[in-house]
Amino acid sequence: MTAPIPRDLPDLPPIPGHVVLPPTVVPARAVLIPARRRLVAVYRGTIALLALTGVTIELLTAGGPPTSPLSHFTVQSGILLALVMLASARCSWSAHHPLPGALTGAALFYVVAAGLVQHLVPAGESPLFPAPDATGPTWQAAATQILHTAVPVAAALDWLLFTAPGRLHLRQAPVWLLYPLAYLAFSLTRGELLPPGAQDRYLYPFLDVGRHGYKIVLGNALLVGLALYALAVLLVALDHTRPNPLRRPR
Repeated sequence: MTAPIPRDLPDLPPIPGHVVLPPTVVPARAVLIPARRRLVAVYRGTIALLALTGVTIELLTAGGPPTSPLSHFTVQSGILLALVMLASARCSWSAHHPLPGALTGAALFYVVAAGLVQHLVPAGESPLFPAPDATGPTWQAAATQILHTAVPVAAALDWLLFTAPGRLHLRQAPVWLLYPLAYLAFSLTRGELLPPGAQDRYLYPFLDVGRHGYKIVLGNALLVGLALYALAVLLVALDHTRPNPLRRPR
Protein backbone atom coordinates (compact mmCIF):
# COMPACT_ATOMS: atom_id res chain seq x y z
CA MET A 1 0.00 0.00 0.00
CA THR A 2 1.15 3.54 -0.73
CA ALA A 3 1.03 6.37 1.72
CA PRO A 4 -1.85 8.87 1.26
CA ILE A 5 -0.96 12.14 -0.44
CA PRO A 6 -1.23 15.00 2.04
CA ARG A 7 -3.66 17.73 1.15
CA ASP A 8 -1.35 20.57 2.11
CA LEU A 9 2.04 20.35 0.46
CA PRO A 10 4.77 22.57 1.89
CA ASP A 11 6.35 25.16 -0.38
CA LEU A 12 9.47 23.73 -1.95
CA PRO A 13 12.59 25.88 -1.94
CA PRO A 14 13.69 27.24 -5.31
CA ILE A 15 16.28 25.29 -7.22
CA PRO A 16 19.68 26.96 -6.82
CA GLY A 17 20.96 28.60 -10.00
CA HIS A 18 17.53 29.07 -11.60
CA VAL A 19 15.81 32.44 -11.88
CA VAL A 20 12.02 32.52 -11.82
CA LEU A 21 10.83 35.02 -14.43
CA PRO A 22 7.54 36.86 -13.93
CA PRO A 23 4.83 36.27 -16.53
CA THR A 24 4.97 38.70 -19.43
CA VAL A 25 2.54 39.65 -22.15
CA VAL A 26 3.99 39.18 -25.63
CA PRO A 27 2.60 41.70 -28.15
CA ALA A 28 0.94 40.29 -31.23
CA ARG A 29 3.37 42.01 -33.58
CA ALA A 30 6.22 39.97 -32.02
CA VAL A 31 4.76 36.66 -33.16
CA LEU A 32 2.74 37.60 -36.23
CA ILE A 33 4.71 37.81 -39.46
CA PRO A 34 3.46 40.65 -41.70
CA ALA A 35 2.71 39.73 -45.29
CA ARG A 36 3.97 41.41 -48.42
CA ARG A 37 1.45 43.86 -49.83
CA ARG A 38 3.05 45.20 -52.96
CA LEU A 39 -0.10 46.76 -54.39
CA VAL A 40 -0.50 48.71 -51.16
CA ALA A 41 3.15 49.75 -51.41
CA VAL A 42 2.59 51.03 -54.95
CA TYR A 43 -0.48 52.97 -53.84
CA ARG A 44 1.39 54.58 -50.96
CA GLY A 45 4.29 55.43 -53.23
CA THR A 46 1.81 57.10 -55.57
CA ILE A 47 0.45 59.20 -52.69
CA ALA A 48 3.99 60.28 -51.80
CA LEU A 49 4.68 61.20 -55.43
CA LEU A 50 1.42 63.16 -55.60
CA ALA A 51 2.24 65.12 -52.46
CA LEU A 52 5.77 65.88 -53.66
CA THR A 53 4.37 67.00 -57.01
CA GLY A 54 2.11 69.54 -55.31
CA VAL A 55 4.97 70.78 -53.13
CA THR A 56 7.28 71.08 -56.15
CA ILE A 57 4.72 73.11 -58.08
CA GLU A 58 4.33 75.44 -55.12
CA LEU A 59 8.10 75.93 -54.95
CA LEU A 60 8.48 76.57 -58.68
CA THR A 61 5.54 78.96 -59.04
CA ALA A 62 6.01 80.95 -55.84
CA GLY A 63 7.97 83.65 -57.66
CA GLY A 64 10.19 84.32 -54.65
CA PRO A 65 12.60 82.57 -52.31
CA PRO A 66 11.71 78.94 -51.54
CA THR A 67 11.53 79.75 -47.84
CA SER A 68 8.21 81.52 -48.38
CA PRO A 69 6.18 78.52 -49.67
CA LEU A 70 8.05 76.19 -47.32
CA SER A 71 6.74 78.27 -44.43
CA HIS A 72 3.12 77.35 -45.16
CA PHE A 73 1.44 74.67 -43.07
CA THR A 74 0.00 72.89 -46.11
CA VAL A 75 3.40 72.51 -47.76
CA GLN A 76 5.04 71.28 -44.56
CA SER A 77 2.28 68.75 -43.88
CA GLY A 78 2.52 67.55 -47.49
CA ILE A 79 6.25 66.91 -47.12
CA LEU A 80 5.67 65.04 -43.86
CA LEU A 81 2.98 62.87 -45.43
CA ALA A 82 5.24 62.08 -48.40
CA LEU A 83 8.03 60.89 -46.09
CA VAL A 84 5.62 58.80 -44.01
CA MET A 85 4.07 57.24 -47.12
CA LEU A 86 7.47 56.36 -48.56
CA ALA A 87 8.44 54.64 -45.32
CA SER A 88 5.07 52.85 -45.16
CA ALA A 89 5.46 51.73 -48.78
CA ARG A 90 8.83 50.22 -47.96
CA CYS A 91 7.32 48.37 -44.99
CA SER A 92 4.51 46.95 -47.14
CA TRP A 93 6.88 45.97 -49.97
CA SER A 94 9.42 44.27 -47.69
CA ALA A 95 6.90 42.66 -45.29
CA HIS A 96 8.12 44.75 -42.35
CA HIS A 97 6.00 45.75 -39.40
CA PRO A 98 3.97 48.92 -40.07
CA LEU A 99 4.96 52.32 -38.76
CA PRO A 100 3.60 53.38 -35.36
CA GLY A 101 0.00 54.51 -35.45
CA ALA A 102 0.91 57.76 -33.68
CA LEU A 103 3.15 58.76 -36.61
CA THR A 104 0.84 57.75 -39.45
CA GLY A 105 -2.15 59.21 -37.63
CA ALA A 106 -0.36 62.53 -37.15
CA ALA A 107 0.54 62.78 -40.85
CA LEU A 108 -3.06 62.01 -41.81
CA PHE A 109 -4.40 64.49 -39.26
CA TYR A 110 -2.30 67.38 -40.58
CA VAL A 111 -3.18 66.97 -44.26
CA VAL A 112 -6.87 66.41 -43.50
CA ALA A 113 -6.92 69.52 -41.30
CA ALA A 114 -5.36 71.61 -44.07
CA GLY A 115 -7.84 70.28 -46.61
CA LEU A 116 -10.89 70.84 -44.42
CA VAL A 117 -9.88 74.40 -43.67
CA GLN A 118 -9.50 75.13 -47.38
CA HIS A 119 -12.90 73.68 -48.30
CA LEU A 120 -15.05 74.56 -45.28
CA VAL A 121 -14.08 78.21 -44.86
CA PRO A 122 -16.10 80.21 -47.43
CA ALA A 123 -13.89 81.88 -50.01
CA GLY A 124 -13.60 85.59 -49.40
CA GLU A 125 -16.00 85.58 -46.46
CA SER A 126 -13.75 84.72 -43.54
CA PRO A 127 -10.84 86.80 -42.23
CA LEU A 128 -9.16 83.68 -40.84
CA PHE A 129 -7.77 82.10 -43.99
CA PRO A 130 -6.92 83.53 -47.40
CA ALA A 131 -9.07 82.57 -50.35
CA PRO A 132 -7.25 81.13 -53.38
CA ASP A 133 -6.77 83.53 -56.23
CA ALA A 134 -9.04 82.33 -59.01
CA THR A 135 -7.19 84.47 -61.53
CA GLY A 136 -3.78 83.08 -60.60
CA PRO A 137 -1.67 80.77 -62.76
CA THR A 138 -3.09 77.40 -63.70
CA TRP A 139 -0.16 75.61 -62.07
CA GLN A 140 -0.86 77.27 -58.73
CA ALA A 141 -4.51 76.24 -58.94
CA ALA A 142 -3.39 72.68 -59.72
CA ALA A 143 -1.07 72.66 -56.71
CA THR A 144 -3.92 73.92 -54.50
CA GLN A 145 -6.21 71.09 -55.64
CA ILE A 146 -3.46 68.49 -55.25
CA LEU A 147 -2.46 69.47 -51.71
CA HIS A 148 -5.92 70.34 -50.40
CA THR A 149 -8.08 67.73 -52.12
CA ALA A 150 -6.29 64.85 -53.83
CA VAL A 151 -3.67 64.21 -51.15
CA PRO A 152 -6.05 64.26 -48.12
CA VAL A 153 -8.60 62.03 -49.90
CA ALA A 154 -5.92 59.55 -51.00
CA ALA A 155 -4.40 59.45 -47.50
CA ALA A 156 -7.81 58.94 -45.89
CA LEU A 157 -8.56 56.05 -48.28
CA ASP A 158 -5.24 54.43 -47.42
CA TRP A 159 -6.08 54.71 -43.72
CA LEU A 160 -9.60 53.29 -44.17
CA LEU A 161 -8.77 50.46 -46.58
CA PHE A 162 -5.22 49.33 -45.80
CA THR A 163 -4.64 49.84 -42.07
CA ALA A 164 -5.90 47.95 -39.06
CA PRO A 165 -8.27 49.87 -36.75
CA GLY A 166 -7.70 50.61 -33.10
CA ARG A 167 -4.12 51.88 -33.48
CA LEU A 168 -4.92 55.48 -32.54
CA HIS A 169 -5.46 56.56 -28.93
CA LEU A 170 -6.94 59.61 -27.28
CA ARG A 171 -3.69 60.38 -25.48
CA GLN A 172 -2.09 61.04 -28.87
CA ALA A 173 -4.42 63.94 -29.72
CA PRO A 174 -2.69 66.52 -27.45
CA VAL A 175 0.69 65.40 -28.79
CA TRP A 176 -0.44 66.01 -32.36
CA LEU A 177 -1.28 69.61 -31.42
CA LEU A 178 2.34 70.34 -30.47
CA TYR A 179 3.25 70.88 -34.12
CA PRO A 180 0.45 73.43 -34.80
CA LEU A 181 1.44 75.15 -31.55
CA ALA A 182 5.07 75.32 -32.67
CA TYR A 183 3.90 76.55 -36.07
CA LEU A 184 1.97 79.36 -34.37
CA ALA A 185 5.09 80.44 -32.48
CA PHE A 186 7.13 80.25 -35.70
CA SER A 187 4.63 82.35 -37.65
CA LEU A 188 4.41 85.07 -35.01
CA THR A 189 8.19 85.19 -34.60
CA ARG A 190 8.68 85.34 -38.36
CA GLY A 191 6.23 88.21 -38.63
CA GLU A 192 8.04 90.16 -35.93
CA LEU A 193 11.42 89.69 -37.59
CA LEU A 194 10.28 90.80 -41.05
CA PRO A 195 9.97 94.54 -41.68
CA PRO A 196 6.47 96.10 -41.84
CA GLY A 197 5.02 95.99 -45.31
CA ALA A 198 7.01 92.91 -46.34
CA GLN A 199 5.22 90.47 -48.63
CA ASP A 200 3.71 87.53 -46.76
CA ARG A 201 4.90 88.93 -43.46
CA TYR A 202 2.14 86.98 -41.75
CA LEU A 203 1.36 83.75 -43.56
CA TYR A 204 -2.36 83.79 -42.77
CA PRO A 205 -4.69 86.74 -42.19
CA PHE A 206 -5.84 85.44 -38.81
CA LEU A 207 -2.22 85.68 -37.61
CA ASP A 208 -1.75 89.27 -38.79
CA VAL A 209 -0.78 91.02 -35.57
CA GLY A 210 -0.32 94.34 -37.34
CA ARG A 211 -3.97 94.34 -38.40
CA HIS A 212 -5.72 92.65 -35.46
CA GLY A 213 -3.35 92.89 -32.48
CA TYR A 214 -2.12 90.08 -30.27
CA LYS A 215 -5.35 89.77 -28.29
CA ILE A 216 -7.49 88.94 -31.33
CA VAL A 217 -4.75 86.85 -32.96
CA LEU A 218 -4.32 84.67 -29.89
CA GLY A 219 -8.10 84.35 -29.58
CA ASN A 220 -8.33 83.20 -33.19
CA ALA A 221 -5.47 80.76 -32.62
CA LEU A 222 -7.31 79.34 -29.60
CA LEU A 223 -10.46 78.76 -31.64
CA VAL A 224 -8.49 77.05 -34.39
CA GLY A 225 -6.67 74.93 -31.80
CA LEU A 226 -9.97 73.78 -30.26
CA ALA A 227 -11.28 72.87 -33.70
CA LEU A 228 -8.11 70.89 -34.43
CA TYR A 229 -8.40 69.04 -31.13
CA ALA A 230 -12.01 68.14 -31.92
CA LEU A 231 -10.87 66.83 -35.30
CA ALA A 232 -8.16 64.73 -33.64
CA VAL A 233 -10.67 63.25 -31.18
CA LEU A 234 -13.06 62.48 -34.05
CA LEU A 235 -10.27 60.73 -35.94
CA VAL A 236 -9.48 58.55 -32.90
CA ALA A 237 -13.18 57.73 -32.40
CA LEU A 238 -13.56 56.72 -36.04
CA ASP A 239 -10.48 54.53 -35.77
CA HIS A 240 -12.09 52.54 -32.94
CA THR A 241 -15.48 52.16 -34.62
CA ARG A 242 -14.59 51.42 -38.24
CA PRO A 243 -14.45 47.81 -39.49
CA ASN A 244 -11.18 45.99 -39.97
CA PRO A 245 -10.39 45.81 -43.71
CA LEU A 246 -7.51 43.38 -43.09
CA ARG A 247 -9.59 40.72 -41.34
CA ARG A 248 -9.94 37.64 -43.46
CA PRO A 249 -13.41 36.09 -43.68
CA ARG A 250 -13.68 32.72 -41.98
